[in-house]
Amino acid sequence: MGERRTLIIDDTAYETRVTRKFARRQPYAPKDLRRVAAFIPGVIRAVHVASGDRVRKGQGLLVLEAMKMQNDVAAPEEAVVKAVHVSPGDTVSKGQLLLEFE
Repeated sequence: MGERRTLIIDDTAYETRVTRKFARRQPYAPKDLRRVAAFIPGVIRAVHVASGDRVRKGQGLLVLEAMKMQNDVAAPEEAVVKAVHVSPGDTVSKGQLLLEFE
């Protein structure tokens, strides 16, 4: 069923069972705005920037097609592109690094 754990909330102990999936989950990590990763597996259809380009917040960086939908990936903040790791036609997996900012 899962391992038993004791949680203490407001000085009260609670016994609960934790699933293996829950026990192996990754801890929360704040998003690194200098790295853009694929949020879904798909195919890169277009890349609008190159290394050294200065981009503004919200500017389109590339197009990621997934499940017949084209998703525009935008810059999270104003920055300079350090490296582009994909090209049009590349198949990417979820979480794969697409580009980096300086």
